[in-house]
Amino acid sequence: EAARAANAHDFIMEFPDGYETRVGERGVTVSGGQRQRIAIARALLINPRILILDDATSSVDTRTEFLIQEALERLMQGRTAFIIAQRLTTVQRADQILVIERGEIVERGKHAELLAQNGRYAEIYRLQLQDQERIRRE
Repeated sequence: EAARAANAHDFIMEFPDGYETRVGERGVTVSGGQRQRIAIARALLINPRILILDDATSSVDTRTEFLIQEALERLMQGRTAFIIAQRLTTVQRADQILVIERGEIVERGKHAELLAQNGRYAEIYRLQLQDQERIRRE
């Protein structure tokens, strides 16, 4: 159930021995995105009240990022979550976003509020959006 909620069940079932497949000490037989989704499934099993997620979608392709974000939404329901992210798509639905530069909070608010302020958050958001559009065209 946790693996399904974390969007991990399908790729686990493709392993030679399904859930009984041994994974290398450092997870060398799984991709970064698969490793992230397994970690999310484990967190679902533990059922913590507070989550701290550090760059949960870094270094993954757009499709994998979507699967991870979908799983994170399920994981965060009813919990307090601190999300450290470089990709702003990860935090768009957060109740409160803090933009930190050089250890200082330079902006704070919800996604729409920060875009309307047209400050650093909006600048980073536009740059990331341009990158996504460029990748789609290639």
